[in-house]
Amino acid sequence: MIAVTGAAGFIGSNIVWELNRRGIDDIIVVDVYASDDDNKNLMPLRYDRYMPKDDFRTWLADEKNAQHVECVYHLGACSSTTETNADFLDSNNFGYTRDLCRSCLSAGVRFINASSAATYGDGEFGYNDNHDGILQLKPLNLYAKSKQDFDLWAQAEGVLDSIVCLKYFNVYGPNEWHKGDMRSMVCKGYQQIIADGVVNLFKSDRPEYPDGGQQRDFVYVKDAVDMTLWFADHPSVNGIFNVGTGEANDWNRLISAIFRAMGKEPNLEYVAMPEHLRGKYQYHTEAAMEKIRAAGYNKPVTVLEVAVADYVNNHLMTGKHLTP
Repeated sequence: MIAVTGAAGFIGSNIVWELNRRGIDDIIVVDVYASDDDNKNLMPLRYDRYMPKDDFRTWLADEKNAQHVECVYHLGACSSTTETNADFLDSNNFGYTRDLCRSCLSAGVRFINASSAATYGDGEFGYNDNHDGILQLKPLNLYAKSKQDFDLWAQAEGVLDSIVCLKYFNVYGPNEWHKGDMRSMVCKGYQQIIADGVVNLFKSDRPEYPDGGQQRDFVYVKDAVDMTLWFADHPSVNGIFNVGTGEANDWNRLISAIFRAMGKEPNLEYVAMPEHLRGKYQYHTEAAMEKIRAAGYNKPVTVLEVAVADYVNNHLMTGKHLTP
């Protein structure tokens, strides 16, 4: 069996969707307990059983159960970059991940974990996924720190060569409607265009970046999922890896791509950076992709405008959740 935590969420449901597309439905989906109405991402998908996250942790800790699991994709976590409860993040993100990792290692189960590009902080030390540099990284928020804490724990325990930790950059795509303010700017921008015909972006308070010129490595979720599943097919490849495109694009280009996918001319306005984000806002991210390429992953990523058009035309405009 294959287990996917955070399966009702964004990347998790995309993982289940792609597994279904590959003919795999012997899947344990794991998430917080919720009604069917709250789990709309899962409703069209095929899987063997649903487990609440705490039940799954207990279940997997029993090696008699774990021996039936081939791989755990651990995508479940609180992903809010504005969460202020450090104890909650330490328990929910770091502690839970550590427990699953220990159970997988004990039973010989492949463990593929979602870290985050947020661990790189303001980019002072670059975006290189070599293990030697992780000690010096300075995350800008508690969410990022919780992800960094696990990476550091895995390094200290000497298990990074036995598991996979994936640093996802700015992922966007279908099945993110439930994420509220943590939705990608493609999703939020599309809705702003529908409502007001204009998209608001933050002004820059750094002279080297124009308004809307702040840069991100935007990666389409379908590319991110393909990279993630590649590691299950290559069990000898382990460690920390970036999941991105290797190209930094600014918000102006991204938003313009949304307008053009909708057949409209770009209409952007700029608003002041909120006080609570000043000093904690990433102005540039760009995944170093040499490591994953050297490991053997050689598929090209989708060009930004092509990916945005697919998302807008085939998902946002239809309002449909992913269906195999």
